[in-house]
Amino acid sequence: MAVNKVNWAKVGRVTAPGRYMFKFGWLTITEQELAVWRQFPNASFTLYRPPAAETEDDFRLGVFELPEPSAEDPPTDSSNDFWPDQK
Repeated sequence: MAVNKVNWAKVGRVTAPGRYMFKFGWLTITEQELAVWRQFPNASFTLYRPPAAETEDDFRLGVFELPEPSAEDPPTDSSNDFWPDQK
């Protein structure tokens, strides 16, 4: 079984929760899912068909994953801000 995933760009960077028609069918997007995309614009959600779907082409967003950092991403600060210097 293939696992289909979508990112914010693939769904047209929608800005409001609702039910949207796409090539693959109807997709319901919640405010919580939009909040994830606002914080992590490159996150990908797994598509799933809920058991009580209205139609065969009715989908929801499931778990999300963040892309792996690439070599082009800026380096993160490696200093340890949580532990005081021991002298």
